[in-house]
Amino acid sequence: MKHIMTAFVFTGILISCSSSDKTKTAIQESSKTETVKENTSNKINKQLKPIDTDAAIITTALMAAPEESRSGCKVIGYNMAGEFVTMKEGNNEFIVLADNPNQDGFSAACYHNSLEPFMARGRALKAAGKTRQEIFAIREAEMKSGQLKITTGSTLHIYYGAKTMYDPETSKVKGAQLRYVVYMPYATKESTGLPESPVAPNHPWLMNPGTHKAHIMISPVPEDSH
Repeated sequence: MKHIMTAFVFTGILISCSSSDKTKTAIQESSKTETVKENTSNKINKQLKPIDTDAAIITTALMAAPEESRSGCKVIGYNMAGEFVTMKEGNNEFIVLADNPNQDGFSAACYHNSLEPFMARGRALKAAGKTRQEIFAIREAEMKSGQLKITTGSTLHIYYGAKTMYDPETSKVKGAQLRYVVYMPYATKESTGLPESPVAPNHPWLMNPGTHKAHIMISPVPEDSH
């Protein structure tokens, strides 16, 4: 009986030691993982720099364009001196509107050059002090009169985020994401079969239906939801 009790006690000690070793190993592995994550995060943060030069404005703006087209895009926008200028000449079908360094957050847009008269008209009206509603109404009237035109299917790529720090090695802006707009003037849910409000992230829906500015909107899944 004494031998049996001794065996039980010995087995219990072994199980306890094994459990303790596993717990210790798990804690060590977790600690190592957290250390790696922290080191990676610190390394990334050390790489990030403010967008405070014309070159940085251009390279981050080009992230709004398809990768294979970036070298040939024309880039326009406000430089560090606050002047609205052509920052880079282009030779393909895309125009990129760079982020305005004097505004909070980051927002750059890439669009087909056929949209430039429409976009330029909006910028001119905004500079003249018109409200968003006034700009909408004026361009609606000018679209109906034929003064302005939007080619159905013209696409706008928007690269945006709340941060203004970027990685000089990749040109990526911290936390920035892409959303897409496909212009479909005067389209409706009946003519497209699309809902008029978002059903889920990354699902297309129709915004401003029945107007000159009707467009398919595709917004991204927030990064923190992955």
